Amino acid sequence: MALASSFVCFLLSLILILVQTKGGNDSTCPKLFSCGNLTDLSFPFALSTQPDCGIMPVSGCDAKPYPRIELLPGGDWYYALGKEYSYTVKLMDPLLQTTFRRHTCKAFNKNISLPDSPSISFRLLPVNIHNFFKCNITSTNNPTITQKMTDHFSGYESYDGCDGFTIYYKFDGVDDKDILAGNLTANCSLIGLPCYPRRVYDNNLVNLLSPEFYVVWKLSDTCYECHYGGGQCQTDKNDNFHCYKDGTRSKLGRTLGAVFGGVLVMITCLAVYFIWRYKKRKFSPSRFFSDIFKHDVEGSNIYFGVPVFSYSELEEATSDFNSSRVLGDGGFGTVYYGKLKDGREVAVKRLYEHNCKRMQQFVNEIEILTRLRHINLVTLYGGTSRRSRELLLVYEYIPNGTLADHLHGDSAKDLSLTWSIRMNIAIETAGALAYLHASDVIHCDVKTDNILLDHNFSVKVADFGISQLFPNDVSHISTAPRGTPGYIDPKYHECYQLTCKSDVYSFGVVLVELISSMPAVDMNRHIQEINLANFAVNKIVKRAFNELIDPSLVFDSDNMIWDMTTSVAELAFLCLQTD
Repeated sequence: MALASSFVCFLLSLILILVQTKGGNDSTCPKLFSCGNLTDLSFPFALSTQPDCGIMPVSGCDAKPYPRIELLPGGDWYYALGKEYSYTVKLMDPLLQTTFRRHTCKAFNKNISLPDSPSISFRLLPVNIHNFFKCNITSTNNPTITQKMTDHFSGYESYDGCDGFTIYYKFDGVDDKDILAGNLTANCSLIGLPCYPRRVYDNNLVNLLSPEFYVVWKLSDTCYECHYGGGQCQTDKNDNFHCYKDGTRSKLGRTLGAVFGGVLVMITCLAVYFIWRYKKRKFSPSRFFSDIFKHDVEGSNIYFGVPVFSYSELEEATSDFNSSRVLGDGGFGTVYYGKLKDGREVAVKRLYEHNCKRMQQFVNEIEILTRLRHINLVTLYGGTSRRSRELLLVYEYIPNGTLADHLHGDSAKDLSLTWSIRMNIAIETAGALAYLHASDVIHCDVKTDNILLDHNFSVKVADFGISQLFPNDVSHISTAPRGTPGYIDPKYHECYQLTCKSDVYSFGVVLVELISSMPAVDMNRHIQEINLANFAVNKIVKRAFNELIDPSLVFDSDNMIWDMTTSVAELAFLCLQTD
């Protein structure tokens, strides 16, 4: 069991370290950097001095007025005027600028042409791009051809200030669909050029032209998967894509390799501490059962090692178990809000039936909770006698409901679970599980419905009715699968062998819920992805994190949160492995 506790401690440590490293790898490439007026740059941008770190080199960071950028290595360079949106840059073409400044008709010999590659594609944002139709005038043009051309561009303005051609254009109410659909006359061509907004027209059309324009970039799926899988996007001389990796190690592998050393020390310390504590305890299961049943007498104030409440006392505290007091329904009982005569607010679990099976769960929960004390475990105040007309357990009242309700229930609309709160919930839950496993207890029903939150969103793990004491001298316990669909370890379900890995698997599902806000089971998903665990594994393998992570976490515009969410997804992936 020491190994089990170490493994859960490893999970807790790994969360902390992955968050601190923000999913980084062992590369010297900066996650974020600045260059002149450009701030918070990240992949696919890269400093020209570090060409292997990206696809779009930037240089001249100290130059005035603007740094320079190449859309692809070795291509044309532009002045970078600003990074407007997540995937948009505002550029100025120095060649266009030189041409336009001459105010000559040679400006209409230009056209903006953007590069393309298997790694990344570019397109012009049409915010200031206008279509000009350049129609050549030759000596063979007869009045019929001229009239046909005039009719073709009916509603357009024309500019005749250039020798050898006429420019047709229209700025207001532009609708070029018919003309752009391949209906251009033989001697006309389309030119797309940027223009200044609302500049006064002074009879020289060239004065309207601007060398500034907006470019939107988009990574290809293959490059996206390559980069976030720890590789480098490359294109060969035949324009074929290649994903180069340093050896065969993935980003995940490098991350894990980097943290193993530090984690090992932490694991060892925690394991030694928990083992020392366990040996210091003057407690044994057989002695415990002897003690609790020794006090099983009518009228005793202490029963099963905890205070005894009378049925009538709890009936009064819950207003006769009024339906308006119901906090939740579980597989074994209904939980009611109550208030004791001494003023304490409590949660009262009312087991559905009074039979041998319910008695076993009743005793099991008392046995486990009376031997545990942890800030992130719910506190048991007591219960009724086993001779009571109903089996009732009394817990501290946790006012903020369940994690499940905040993720995908009625409370989800409040958007109260920020990323930092979710991370804290993950860490506190992992800490509670580490403590349980070090205390020889397997929870067996780790799920977001059993993770309660107080006013500060601190965790209280609850519901130990099917939890299992785990002897030190065994590798597993053979038992019929127990737990909740969507959270049960497939290997446990298949082999009927309960180990601490069952809790680890369930914790992995909880991690996925924290980053996705999706329920563990959803019948509206594809049949092979009804279970969130399967859905998550498929997306993580494909590096399709954008299809997994909750958009409300704003990972698109926050690189730090993006790195942390993907790191937690990778950790969840490890927890969900069945081998």
